[in-house]
Amino acid sequence: MDKKISEVFIPGPAGRLEAKYYKSKRNTSPIALVLHPHPQYGGTMNNKVVVETFNTFMDNNFSVCRVNFRGVGKSDGEFDNGQGELADAAAALDWVERENFDNSQCWIAGFSFGSLIAMQLLMRRPEINRFIAISPQPNVYDFSFLSPCPTSGIIVHGKKDELVPFENVNELNKRLSSQKGINVDFNSVNEANHFFSNSHHSLTKVINRYIEKETALY
Repeated sequence: MDKKISEVFIPGPAGRLEAKYYKSKRNTSPIALVLHPHPQYGGTMNNKVVVETFNTFMDNNFSVCRVNFRGVGKSDGEFDNGQGELADAAAALDWVERENFDNSQCWIAGFSFGSLIAMQLLMRRPEINRFIAISPQPNVYDFSFLSPCPTSGIIVHGKKDELVPFENVNELNKRLSSQKGINVDFNSVNEANHFFSNSHHSLTKVINRYIEKETALY
């Protein structure tokens, strides 16, 4: 891959945030921010699902950033139970927007705990117009703040997710699909567990298909 990915440090509310960033050469390219799983369970921006999601955005000509939350890798600060991580994500999105003030679309993506932070950020930032939530945990975190959910997106989960009972995901699906004016795709990957351990290829295909479909409109 000859695409240049830069290591950058973004000013965040608890100090600097370590990030990887790819800048599309195309004017008015869409932008995306990708958020990682729970820091206290080993989640970092170098998680395989996060990296592959980042690469899929990059292959679709996005300017894209993945960031380490506070206290992870070379990022300053320490874990803050979600509140601080949401502030970190907002700071990272600010930075990407400044780098790409002429962007045509703004996407947010997150994996597991990262999908919770992504969806919370979505509620606060009207410029975000698509989301990708991978392995959300509605059995652990309350997603009722998504009423109404302001924009369309895709939720991808593994049929064999050992951490999230299917009925919890189904309940979230029912709640979101009844909302007017948006369209949330629910996609089950048959063989996948919570971490998509042997199903990265299937996950990438699902995400790539969704990105291609939604960017074709622009």
